[in-house]
Amino acid sequence: MALRDSLQNVQRGARPPAGRRRWWSRSDSKGWLFIGPFLVVFALTFLAPIAYAGYLSLFREQAFFGTKEFVGLDNYLEVFTDEKFWDGALRVLLFLVVQVPIMLGLALAAALAIDSARLYASNFFRLVIFLPYAVPGVVAVLMWGFIYGTNFGLAADLNQLFGTSIAPLSQGWMLASIANIVTWEFVGYNMLIFYSALRTVPGEVYEAAAIDGAGTFRTVLSIKIPALRGAIVIATIFSIIGTFQLFNEPNILRTLEPNVITTYYTPNLYAYNLSFGGQQYNYSATVAIVMGLLTAVIAYVIQLRGSREAMK
Repeated sequence: MALRDSLQNVQRGARPPAGRRRWWSRSDSKGWLFIGPFLVVFALTFLAPIAYAGYLSLFREQAFFGTKEFVGLDNYLEVFTDEKFWDGALRVLLFLVVQVPIMLGLALAAALAIDSARLYASNFFRLVIFLPYAVPGVVAVLMWGFIYGTNFGLAADLNQLFGTSIAPLSQGWMLASIANIVTWEFVGYNMLIFYSALRTVPGEVYEAAAIDGAGTFRTVLSIKIPALRGAIVIATIFSIIGTFQLFNEPNILRTLEPNVITTYYTPNLYAYNLSFGGQQYNYSATVAIVMGLLTAVIAYVIQLRGSREAMK
């Protein structure tokens, strides 16, 4: 009877009586020894900077006295009424709505084409598509900056050849030009995420679909796309985080067109210039925290929605 009761308790997930359990054991200490170094590094490199930024955001420097004054949440209230901050935030939101679906769509098409086994030299194309991601970001932006130049580079040659006057680094084209650079850089990265998810689909599923008479498009819609839902959610979240962190491309292109890209072109660029250009460390930390919270909320909503769709 006792053995049967014990087995039933295990099946129910019941815990042993409280009196028989010890709050600490040697196995616990061994586990902490394994994860202890990671926790220390995580606390020093992740938690500590966030805590310090939060501390800075509660103060404001007195310009004439060189001292700090505790202002509580006044810096946060100022951010939500700051036109420069919202100008950059709305710009990256537009960038997110337009560029991310195009980039993920191209990555999905590339992954499906490579996985279809009908593409000749698929390994070569997979390497070619992924190769731009291996190019350092600064080098990629500088390369495209010279391509976009209207007095030199490819854009100037094309304008001369066709008699046009398109300026990729002008006010109307700048955001699209940055989107093109980001798409060129990260299509291969997202393609690899999708392709890896496709490789986990068992071959028997495709064989069963072929026996049932499913064609190529039916297989894609009924098997491959559902298998990619989790990967699409992950790639979307990564893309959202990367979009709100947009800094490298506008910061480098600003040296070519300083009149087009302002110091507050994106929130990250705004925070950077506030800190290193204006010595407004406290307000810069506030901008960074607000952007971090906005990014976390949007990413969480996308993840929650993607999880619900995957459960259907």
